[in-house]
Amino acid sequence: MLHGPAAELKEDKSIVRKTRLGLWLFFIYLAIYAGFVIIATFFPSMMGAEVLGGQNLAVVYGMTLIVLALVMGLIYNFFCNKYEQQMNEEDAS
Repeated sequence: MLHGPAAELKEDKSIVRKTRLGLWLFFIYLAIYAGFVIIATFFPSMMGAEVLGGQNLAVVYGMTLIVLALVMGLIYNFFCNKYEQQMNEEDAS
């Protein structure tokens, strides 16, 4: 039993804006992650320094990276939905 697609797909007119946003967020995260890698590679003793509530820099920085990835994903999703709605409204007008 074959069936057609669940939804009819239309041209995505917001792809340029969504791609640009995704690249910005990627490079921001890359820079922050690179800071983590550089500290861990060239200044490993800094990773043991207590910085927040008795936790060392490695734990705080690592958890921050995880939370940042989730927050950036939510930001990306929010703005992509906004861009798609704007482009569809302009197209319908």
